Amino acid sequence: MIVKEVVDESILTLVEAKELLKGLVVTMKEPESEIESEEEEEVRYEQRKALEHTTKFARLNIEDARALMNELLNLEKMNKKIAVQIVNLMPGSKNEVRAIYAKENFTLSEDDIETILDCVAKYR
Repeated sequence: MIVKEVVDESILTLVEAKELLKGLVVTMKEPESEIESEEEEEVRYEQRKALEHTTKFARLNIEDARALMNELLNLEKMNKKIAVQIVNLMPGSKNEVRAIYAKENFTLSEDDIETILDCVAKYR
């Protein structure tokens, strides 16, 4: 697939990506002619596979995902990238939270981990 121009780039949760892809699939019309270019077919295939993936792995609805994101972003040592990972993975144990923070330059206290797990537990 040849990308002509990057219009916008942002970090999305799986649920947000799922909603965007659903909108694209709904607005896509059937081709006028039976002959399609290979590039159009490739784009449709990728969009379809991405929609299948997000449908399979998205665990929350859009309202709950946004509420959890807002709640997580109010915590200390939290940025949008980590909050999105937490919303996508919905960790259930301390070790899973530590794995998400493994690449960061700081470690979380037990209280911070418990706070994150409490936030996630509200939306399970």
